[in-house]
Amino acid sequence: MNKFDSIRPYHDNEVNSVLIKLTNNRRFLKMLLETGEYKNIKYLPFSRKILSIKLRSKIKNIYDIDSYQNLFEGIVSNVIDNSVNQFTVSGINNLEKDKGYLFISNHRDITLDSAFLNLHLHKNGYQTSFNAVGNNLMNEKWASDLMRLNKSFIIDRSDKSKRDIYKSLNLASEFIFNSIVKRKKSVWIAQKQGRSKDGNDYTDSSVIKMIHLNARKKSSIKDYLNNLNIIPISISYEKDPNDILKARELYLTDLNKNYVKEPKEDLVSIERGIRGDKGNVHISIGSLVKFEHECYEKCSDTISSLIRNSYMLHPTNYAAAILQGMDIRGNNYSENSLDEAIDFLKKKMDTIPEDMHPYLLNQYSNPVSYR
Repeated sequence: MNKFDSIRPYHDNEVNSVLIKLTNNRRFLKMLLETGEYKNIKYLPFSRKILSIKLRSKIKNIYDIDSYQNLFEGIVSNVIDNSVNQFTVSGINNLEKDKGYLFISNHRDITLDSAFLNLHLHKNGYQTSFNAVGNNLMNEKWASDLMRLNKSFIIDRSDKSKRDIYKSLNLASEFIFNSIVKRKKSVWIAQKQGRSKDGNDYTDSSVIKMIHLNARKKSSIKDYLNNLNIIPISISYEKDPNDILKARELYLTDLNKNYVKEPKEDLVSIERGIRGDKGNVHISIGSLVKFEHECYEKCSDTISSLIRNSYMLHPTNYAAAILQGMDIRGNNYSENSLDEAIDFLKKKMDTIPEDMHPYLLNQYSNPVSYR
């Protein structure tokens, strides 16, 4: 048994059998039918059986990760075609094709942040990354299978003893090091636990501590981080399909000091994120970071600053700032673009209680305050 078996992505020899199991998974089939993607099948007798047969025909020749990723590329491209006006990426020339990197990214959408980056890498002949996901997304076996097929590995943050948490985080740290330094494979990880729900993209020093964990007694912080070839990634969505859900969560958290997610809430967010209108989307791939500090907090601040400074501001960001009375001089958008963005936000605000308005607007306006 390999030491990483409990957290690693699937291997080539596991792919086809996992896919076949998915085509027989009733909960997975039900989820697909509920998305509306297969509405021509949904109301037919034996709809799940029909969908299962349809899916099997698609996966019959997929026996390795590369073949699955070719299929997944088509799915992600379809998401862009149907829900993104313009998808742009800058900084791809900062990368070398035979080198492994640690991509540390801001985090706005549960599945699309890393998927969009990997789509661009794949289309341009670069290797795709292993992607860190929290075990909170692994409660549904079919969701776990889909993520592990797509090169995701698990960071276990469940309620265990301190000893067990340490062991699981140490294992994730070692997996990251082994992937990048020994295997020359890239890794994507969010700059903090969970998505940024208030538009405040900062790097949590605990993430940097976890990355360094397996070598904290053997290697200095800056030497270890520099060996991982860290690249900051900034992704910005003009429109967030989950903005109201995020505003509601933050509002209820402040109101009750505690927020308990509803069953399958993350899965609902995944579906809305995939299908909802995102306007323009931009990814900025930064340059290799050279760390000079022996301090987790200062290293985190360095990454935060680079991510924030490369964040592309959209009309919705400036519109939210206008609605909150902020000074937006220096933006390059026309009055017409800003007026349309203001109308977009006002229509959103009309659907929620007034007390929730600041939580909605902050998601869009906080990035403006970086500049």
